[in-house]
Amino acid sequence: MIAWRRHLHRHPEVSFHEHETSAFVAQTLGELGVEVSRPTETSVLGRLAGTEPGPVVALRADIDALPITEESGVEFAPERPGAMHACGHDGHTAMLLGAAATLAAEGVPRGEVRFIFQHGEELAPGGARELIAAGVMEGVDFVYGCHLWTPLEYGKVAAVPGDWMAAADFFELRVTGRGGHAGLPHTAVDTVACAAELVGALQHIVSRRLDPLAAAVVTVGSFHAGDAPNVIPGEAVLRGTARSFDPDVRALIPKLIEEIGHGVCAAHRADFELDFVYGYAPVVNDAAAVELVRSVAAEELADLAPIMGGDDFSAYLAEAPGCYAFIGAGGAFPHHHPRFVIDERALAIGTRMHVDVARKVLG
Repeated sequence: MIAWRRHLHRHPEVSFHEHETSAFVAQTLGELGVEVSRPTETSVLGRLAGTEPGPVVALRADIDALPITEESGVEFAPERPGAMHACGHDGHTAMLLGAAATLAAEGVPRGEVRFIFQHGEELAPGGARELIAAGVMEGVDFVYGCHLWTPLEYGKVAAVPGDWMAAADFFELRVTGRGGHAGLPHTAVDTVACAAELVGALQHIVSRRLDPLAAAVVTVGSFHAGDAPNVIPGEAVLRGTARSFDPDVRALIPKLIEEIGHGVCAAHRADFELDFVYGYAPVVNDAAAVELVRSVAAEELADLAPIMGGDDFSAYLAEAPGCYAFIGAGGAFPHHHPRFVIDERALAIGTRMHVDVARKVLG
């Protein structure tokens, strides 16, 4: 599994471009004796069916990388510049391949195990909905997935019922004005000054417009305007994300972004346009499913509060009861950081969780 993980780490592919990754997964599953199909161009589905009827359990791993240039210094750093497994998906893929190897060697006496290797988790609208449309969840009685989590120490497993990961939505704000000479600002409509004020004003959504007890995040992660130091550009573009749990809060956030955007831009004589995309629903774990998962990790269980990160595993949970767990992979740098690393010993724990959960569901 370490060799698989390092191979994948050396050859990262970003969301919806996982051609080599999916080919590697398909070939490996075939060598293990697992039935292989390709629901989409860059995803893989493996199936192990028992000789007797029984429950169908789906196990999921995401396989895509992020558009980040790696700075970790590991000897198996990416050969492809500008892409990096900075969230642990290479480990997720290796763990599910390990589970497939174990279950294929032991055999499945009853029911069925499906191994879902999903593309495009990092980029909304995500790959899960395409796989569901392709039928990978038809007849599934239980779905399980896990995420390597560096803030959680190695050797620990966290599985929490109810709200677990936030809804992940995305927005683009386009501010347009009148470009001009940087030395003659009074003859232009300065989109940079307007957009800069807008970044600060958007922070008032959480701090002043929402109930303090309602969890929410509004983050601007990208600000682009102009290319020259002596030119006032005619356009500025802000891109960001909104996170929440409560459906009413989720619906209110784009309305508040629209209201604040129009107000700030009107004050600067600029025009404003919002493109808001509802991404992933919140990950809400089924209570009974969590108890099953926790029962196979009793010695390693840890308490962990819900997080504002998002994951389109929520799409599978809308189709069948299930649980999304975190596997401790303690590291010094956060997820999505160019120096992100995982403790590779966690791969064994994650694999065992996949296997034991499948065994328990199948009885």
